[in-house]
Amino acid sequence: MPEEFSSKVIDLVSRRKGELTSVELKGDRVHIEFNIPARGIIGLRNPLLTATEGEAIIAHRFKGYEPYKGELGVRRAASIISQGTGTAIAFSINKLQDRGRFFVDPGEEVYGGQVIGENPKTDDLVVNVLKGKQLTNMRASGSDNKENIAPAVKFSLEECMEYITNDEYLEVTPKSLRMRKILLDENDRKKAGKVVMEQ
Repeated sequence: MPEEFSSKVIDLVSRRKGELTSVELKGDRVHIEFNIPARGIIGLRNPLLTATEGEAIIAHRFKGYEPYKGELGVRRAASIISQGTGTAIAFSINKLQDRGRFFVDPGEEVYGGQVIGENPKTDDLVVNVLKGKQLTNMRASGSDNKENIAPAVKFSLEECMEYITNDEYLEVTPKSLRMRKILLDENDRKKAGKVVMEQ
């Protein structure tokens, strides 16, 4: 990578338990080698390319088995979870956009317990994206706001694998990649959370 990005790359890899083994200057570029756990590589490619403005060239090979190095320093926000099963409505997604970013587009099929977005707060948020607009016979001037929905965030398989937490599964089908809670029912998740807190 170009030399000016080396500190960003070292910081990124170090947070994933990577150990710097060598740094070698080659003209205006720098060649850096790390020892990093395999789980630290999952989801590293995109942040690395972003940090180096697409200039990084990445290669890796298996070195061997080593003791567990601890939790990775990759922070993740809480989930936005679908409350019901059906088709996501543009009106609902538009009204909920201030709660976080969404992984589903209007018209997409969702089900209860599916992770449909990311909430910047620490607690998971259960929302209803199936609720349509209340229709009336009267139409006031300017009452119909046009929906201005941010495009849904779409993850690759590798990004989904990195994104899910201990209480989530990744569904892989020929047509889609969907993240979901292991316990689909909200009440079951609350009960399981209470049991863990009591222990």
